[in-house]
Amino acid sequence: MRMSIPYGPLLVVEDIPHILQLLELTLRFKGYPVVTAKNGQEALERIAEERPALVITDILMPKLDGFALVHKLRSNPKTSQIPIIILSATYVTVEDKAFALSLGVRRFLEKPVDTEELLLTVAEILTNGPATVPEPLGEQDFYQGYRARLEYKLRHKVTQIRRTERLLESLPEEQKPAFRALLEESCAQKGEIQKELDDLYRLLDKYRSSTL
Repeated sequence: MRMSIPYGPLLVVEDIPHILQLLELTLRFKGYPVVTAKNGQEALERIAEERPALVITDILMPKLDGFALVHKLRSNPKTSQIPIIILSATYVTVEDKAFALSLGVRRFLEKPVDTEELLLTVAEILTNGPATVPEPLGEQDFYQGYRARLEYKLRHKVTQIRRTERLLESLPEEQKPAFRALLEESCAQKGEIQKELDDLYRLLDKYRSSTL
């Protein structure tokens, strides 16, 4: 059965090309109009052009990540009521999910995405109508919670990298390529998290200076 949404497209925000393509094709196959963005900043530009019926976003992305995107949307009266689904393979702890829900996210789904679960979730949100959205977190509360999530995730990635490096030393040669690829991916993610954290520290310094 094909579905139509007369009041706006679905916006999918994902920086990994093959995942973005998979999500887009899955939703289009069910008849949903879809627009895409590769990061949070691009998503804000898309939303300014055309208000989406629903935002489906990853968390770990360059330029502006999912947490910051959700906070910006919730803090703006023009976009505060847009329902948001978060998909993540990196931020999946109980604390990560609780922080996302405190920002006003409607649902949190873990990657790899179960297609049926995603489609059911999208349909439920679109057909159930508007939900009560919590008041947006204040800037200080958001930054403190955001910093805690980033710092925890950075520690986790550093531990994961060290474990993989130790493992590589003892693995037979034929098994090493797969773990080298895992190590490269973990190092890339660590770099993204560190950059987000550095940017956040600078924002916090400006925030403290402005409140003195």
